[in-house]
Amino acid sequence: MLDINYIREHTAEVKAGALKKHISIDIDRLLELDNRRKSLQHQADTLRAEQKTAGAARDIDRAKMLKWEIQSLDDEMMGVMEEYTTLMLQVPQVPHSSVPDGDSDTDNIEVKRRGEQTTFDFEPQSHIDLMLAHQMVDFERGTKVHGFRGYYLIGDGARLSWAIWNYANAFFGQKGFIPMIPPVIVREDNLYGTGHLPNDVEDIYQTQDGDYLAGTAEVPVMGYFAGEVLSHEELPHKYLGFSPCFRREAGSYGKDTKGLIRVQEFYKIEQVIISQADEDESIAHHEWLNRNTEEFIESLGIPYHTVLNCGGDLGQGQVKKYDIELWVPGEQTYREISSASYFLDFQTRRFNIRYKDAGGQLRYAHSLNCTAIPTPRILVSLVENFQQADGSIMIPDVLRPYMDGRSTIA
Repeated sequence: MLDINYIREHTAEVKAGALKKHISIDIDRLLELDNRRKSLQHQADTLRAEQKTAGAARDIDRAKMLKWEIQSLDDEMMGVMEEYTTLMLQVPQVPHSSVPDGDSDTDNIEVKRRGEQTTFDFEPQSHIDLMLAHQMVDFERGTKVHGFRGYYLIGDGARLSWAIWNYANAFFGQKGFIPMIPPVIVREDNLYGTGHLPNDVEDIYQTQDGDYLAGTAEVPVMGYFAGEVLSHEELPHKYLGFSPCFRREAGSYGKDTKGLIRVQEFYKIEQVIISQADEDESIAHHEWLNRNTEEFIESLGIPYHTVLNCGGDLGQGQVKKYDIELWVPGEQTYREISSASYFLDFQTRRFNIRYKDAGGQLRYAHSLNCTAIPTPRILVSLVENFQQADGSIMIPDVLRPYMDGRSTIA
């Protein structure tokens, strides 16, 4: 959420940012409502002061008349605030000047490429055929139990996932992150806090009690400090959140219906930072978070490229975002594995996460997040890139200590 004073003082910039993100929002109407809100509040405060004076003077008739007038103003204020709040929750964060124009992910710009796209001197197999052949996955029974997009990871499929989690915990732990396993059944206000609501409502699972299943550990990790005042000495906070994740994949029907690319429940390790309100520091943290995941991918030996997301592929609260995409030989394309985003104080205003700076002034903190690694999607690129002519799968060196020292899945 943006500060209404910032919106008023930078109206043209906010409008241009919304246009760049392809988000339709009536900023002029919002400012009209803000003016009306202030006017009603001033009128009500004035009448309450008169009411207090009339009460002290025992002017009962005047006090009653003022009470009715105040109630009428309060009723109007309720309607104004409802529309005002709805619009405020829709105002997007202004993207960084380096964010390119574009309508969708097809307009994202490649900024880095590492590793040669894997080629084979034999007929390569898809991750589906490879994992079925090695009894690493069972889609048929997964669909029977879960329904559409269901799967079981079994045998070496499960072992390889555990190996990735354990290696990631060690790798990112060396970066100074504190590991965290958060709750994933969360209250609605946490999803408003991160900006997933009201925009992504169709893609979120809801419980019969009105709570939600988080689609990323970012949601509960950000909620950890909701409503709290921190001190500048303790910042930045760096957490490595590990959780199951749930997404309905609404709007993706007909896309990636086979395999492990697009599933409705999965696991993800997420880097989250809460820092001081310094834009230069946020930019530095953003580059560092993204580079962490790049280094992790490089240590596995999987070819990848990094893209800078265009305006049309940014979320409501994101100032700037990088996507890391891994090479998938079976599709002859790169597939997203990680997103790194920073938000300035967009999320922390919604969560009311503040800190006292060195001068004792209360300020809203900044927030950032970046995927460390998701499973099972990482398995797609891993098994396809490391398949051998005899149908076996070579295990990357860094994962072998977590796979009982084995070098292959055969």
